[in-house]
Amino acid sequence: MSLLYLDHAATTPVRPAVLEAMEPFLTHRYGNPSSHHTVGEAAAGALADARRRVARVLGMRQGDIVFTAGGTEANNLAIKGIALGARDVDPARRQVITTAIEHDSVLASCDYLRRRHDADITLLPVDGTGRVDPDRLAEAIGPGTALVSIGYANNEVGTVQDAAALAAVCAAHRVPLHLDAVQAAGWLPLAGTGADALSVAGHKVGAPQGTGMLAVRGRIPLEPLVHGGGQERGRRSGTENVAGAVGLAVALEIAETERADAAARVAVARDDLVARVLAAVPDARLTGHPRQRLAGSASFTFAGASGEAVLLQLERRGIVTSSGSACAAGSDEPSHVLLALGIAPDIAQTAVRVTFGHGPVPDPAELAAAIASSVAAVRSGT
Repeated sequence: MSLLYLDHAATTPVRPAVLEAMEPFLTHRYGNPSSHHTVGEAAAGALADARRRVARVLGMRQGDIVFTAGGTEANNLAIKGIALGARDVDPARRQVITTAIEHDSVLASCDYLRRRHDADITLLPVDGTGRVDPDRLAEAIGPGTALVSIGYANNEVGTVQDAAALAAVCAAHRVPLHLDAVQAAGWLPLAGTGADALSVAGHKVGAPQGTGMLAVRGRIPLEPLVHGGGQERGRRSGTENVAGAVGLAVALEIAETERADAAARVAVARDDLVARVLAAVPDARLTGHPRQRLAGSASFTFAGASGEAVLLQLERRGIVTSSGSACAAGSDEPSHVLLALGIAPDIAQTAVRVTFGHGPVPDPAELAAAIASSVAAVRSGT
């Protein structure tokens, strides 16, 4: 039985054009870009071209782009690197502001700064849909604020923040804003957000797992996490993954070309699915913002039905999806995102997340019927 894959927020298939672009750098164009000979210089040229192409999609400078091994590393580098870099300039700048609904890579980085560097971590509240109030952000910023880090779009419930409003607040206070754009890439504009730093993971846009980048404006002091040979302008040492950088650049370009049409088309199917599920399943609840959400994201809770059990029922029907973040899969604890939205722990453990990709979407009526029958089976114990 072929499976219908509806967990694109966890990872996406690698695009054929990306594989084709990467292949030479995995076979015969294998040079080290730091080597001073023709083979190395060819690799360096490909790396520079990839950096240029990524920067163009993001509307930033080539020198702002730091290639990483994924979104988690990019978030770690942004948070630890900017916070510690700010402290080198002014030791009083100890505050990092974020929210309680961020990806674990953000929250764990903040916790590290608190434990090891005596940082003052402020968790902004969100409303019941997962949105941050820009006025609350303005109130939280003080003379000791080193960084604000907020997810552009939430990985579990799909809520999209008003990035322009948050960036305006940070700019008014001369505090750098980092946007975790891992889920936003391919669905929302990455250029013109006003952010000073922005994280992307390649495997969310059709590049391989283990690829990513952090864009951070050159004027912002950044303490590297990895020291050594001084690659990436001294901000991430280690021999660069040339093939991965090339693949990321191609994937981002394609995703950006498709973005507007794909988002409009997929959002129609998503809205149809949401309406049908809420009508067909008693006590079903949509989590996240009803309108300001990623086009391909629909997340629900089903009171009285374990989310994991519903996922098993769906897979028996040939549908693969998830209960939330892949990084927290296997945890018995309710989602910290749903708890921060004010959802009770027992209800949070009934979560099911459906996320579409840029390709064809399934028939919403058939998918809603499968979800309804799966929930009914779990509730009845059959």
